[in-house]
Amino acid sequence: MRSAILAGGTASRFDGSPKGLELVGGERILDRLIQVLRTATGESPLLIANAPNASEWHRDLEVAGDAIRDCGSLGGLYTALTVAEGPVVIAAWDMPFVRVEVLEALIQRFEGHDVCIPESEEQGHRLEPLCAVYGPRCIDPVRRQIVDEDLRMTRFLGSVDTVTLPFDEISNYGDPSTIFFNVNTPDDLTEAQELWRSQHQQ
Repeated sequence: MRSAILAGGTASRFDGSPKGLELVGGERILDRLIQVLRTATGESPLLIANAPNASEWHRDLEVAGDAIRDCGSLGGLYTALTVAEGPVVIAAWDMPFVRVEVLEALIQRFEGHDVCIPESEEQGHRLEPLCAVYGPRCIDPVRRQIVDEDLRMTRFLGSVDTVTLPFDEISNYGDPSTIFFNVNTPDDLTEAQELWRSQHQQ
């Protein structure tokens, strides 16, 4: 199974800086994600990015720009699916605490389905579409949504065979609110540093 890191977007809440190149615990978020995805899938991830210098961020990664531009994360997912030509594990590049065990559980539960998406709140009240597994049967529904200018990441899930990874199972690997933490703003980066320190002081 292939994997992909979604690095699209303008980072408007981060002064336009590439969020995944920020350091958490002395390591770039991008580099941490590469290692986690490599461990879970056995191969290097794709990097879905539109920045002109994206190929310089990590020399060993295959880089693909969005096949359909200006469609946000949904466009990144569409690109990952079309480039991967098969099931793909995706992760947003601003998630510094994604765990190998969660990705492996998603991959295992995905078998026989079109999507496996984790629950980050009890009773499935919140899903995490930017850390999930998607199969090729998602391509057409995603494209139809893009054509309809509906860029919500979870809208198409009702038209494919979707299964969730339950909150209770994810909680076995750590606090879901930390595992799926996003660095969207400078304040989030500060919080991520504090979370990292608290984890490594135990």
